[in-house]
Amino acid sequence: MAAKQTKDQELSQPSGGISGKITEIKEFFEESKAEIKKVTWPTKKEARVTSIAVLVLVVIMSVFLGVVDLGLTKIIEIILTPGA
Repeated sequence: MAAKQTKDQELSQPSGGISGKITEIKEFFEESKAEIKKVTWPTKKEARVTSIAVLVLVVIMSVFLGVVDLGLTKIIEIILTPGA
């Protein structure tokens, strides 16, 4: 008795030539389109607020890391400078 192949098994096996690749590409774009329709996109306000929050966090982290870097640089200079 021959077992029926599932769609996953069919997709995992190599396709025949260029026509098989074209079919795979078509399926990929059809599935991608279906997935894109499922996405819940943010509103303009949500996108703006989130973007501002990210930018503020980037500025804060940049300043923090700059201060830490400056402090560590000064500590290393003190340690390595002879006769200080």
